[in-house]
Amino acid sequence: MTMSEQRLRGILDSHKAQRSSLITVLHHVQKELGYFSEETAESIAKELKIPLNRVYSVITFYERFSLTPKGEHTVMVCEGTACHIRGGKKVLDEVEKILGIKAGETTEDLKFSVERVACLGCCALAPTMVIDDKTYGKLVPKKVGKALEEWK
Repeated sequence: MTMSEQRLRGILDSHKAQRSSLITVLHHVQKELGYFSEETAESIAKELKIPLNRVYSVITFYERFSLTPKGEHTVMVCEGTACHIRGGKKVLDEVEKILGIKAGETTEDLKFSVERVACLGCCALAPTMVIDDKTYGKLVPKKVGKALEEWK
């Protein structure tokens, strides 16, 4: 049994294979494994005794779930009104330039994933970027590299 299979087994066992725990199980799997492989989705469906298409419909409905591997660190750049007006696009452009990927992609080494988000709720700090749980506010492009360097 691989490490991923062991972690999945632990999550499924902790929820006693209850159909009603699908979303909770999905959240735990996303957090532990980072994404849903075909095998993982099939195991969840089998264990919870629900159709595979239901598992996929939930995974693909919610934006926080992913069918592709995500990076170790998630970089979210705000594109809300305040951030947009104060240069959020330039911040995103700098993130993409430094990491060599576009929003919605993950670096080849699986270190970073970049997401553009509608609002981070930090309008007073605009433009804003969040890496994992750390907020970087009042950003200008020349500060982006230093922020990313903290996570390498």
